[in-house]
Amino acid sequence: MSSADTPRPAGPVRVAAVQAEPRWLDLDAGVAQVETLIAEAAGNGAQLVAFGETFIPGYPWWIWLDAPAAGMQFVPGYAANSMTRDGEHMQRIAAAAGRHGVHVVLGFAERAGGSLYMAQAFLDDTGSVISVRRKLKPTHVERSVFGEGDGSDVQVHHTRLGRVGALNCWEHFQPLTKYAMYSMGEQIHVGAWPSFSLYRGAAMALGPEVNTAASRIYAVEGQAFVVAPCSTVGQAGQDLFADTDTKRQLLRQGGGFARIYGPEGTELAEPLAEDVEGILYADLDFSLIAIAKSAADPVGHYSRPDVFRLLFNAAPNRVVVSSEQAGARPPVDVPEPSDLVPVDASALQQVRP
Repeated sequence: MSSADTPRPAGPVRVAAVQAEPRWLDLDAGVAQVETLIAEAAGNGAQLVAFGETFIPGYPWWIWLDAPAAGMQFVPGYAANSMTRDGEHMQRIAAAAGRHGVHVVLGFAERAGGSLYMAQAFLDDTGSVISVRRKLKPTHVERSVFGEGDGSDVQVHHTRLGRVGALNCWEHFQPLTKYAMYSMGEQIHVGAWPSFSLYRGAAMALGPEVNTAASRIYAVEGQAFVVAPCSTVGQAGQDLFADTDTKRQLLRQGGGFARIYGPEGTELAEPLAEDVEGILYADLDFSLIAIAKSAADPVGHYSRPDVFRLLFNAAPNRVVVSSEQAGARPPVDVPEPSDLVPVDASALQQVRP
């Protein structure tokens, strides 16, 4: 998509990044919470509201705190309180978006058959579900709970607010995924995070310094606005997941580091304290994108496709296909003997060291 084809809203777009504690493993309460936060953000003029990674039914913190066998106690409840992409709970949230006239990007645990996925739903201001994407590669112990997405989950959508895309958490550490997103002309990016509550001081890569930097770098690299919602862990979450002093030291309360960045890296909203629940707001001036891209557009004038190019398979990867869907196997083209070029053995001898 060329820059001339990239839509530009008539005026500033007001966005909202949610920083709140989920209603842990309680689907109905979580949906009600999301409806309330949508209404609050819309009442403050927001046109897009973004929620953290797996905000419904909350991030499964037990996977970082104990052995997989010990965590099995949480699995039935977590699965039962995860949403489907087309069920009544999703329809309730989409209806809230339509009722308040806002776009929503919602992080949720998607239940599909017997598997769970770390998903993000794109909802528009008419109450329609535009799409649902899945995290391409769950990180580390997340793979004990969640399955993987595929190339069709790298998505940027043309909306009335501009071109909107989203990734989850450490997908912002995947250079090729980011480059594919940049190539789609993304203007507003939702970078969703759970909370930065884990192993504070012991593992920098899991902490706020590195992860907020990842959001900011995404904005600068892609010349896009980044709305980075980030959940918190409060007393309820700590009580649920941390039943020993050791676990309470590992999973601390707070961890909310929601941010909103401009396409040249400026911080556009005053952050909340990490243990405070609330919503960040910013008004996005799209003229900043043109200024940022004039300096360095990695998929345009600042690229070198003669040296580096990305091979991107955007097709869905279904586990079962019919023979018609798979198509007939192309015939193997075996050259006729007359087509073979004889090799000059003496020439080969000359190039040997």
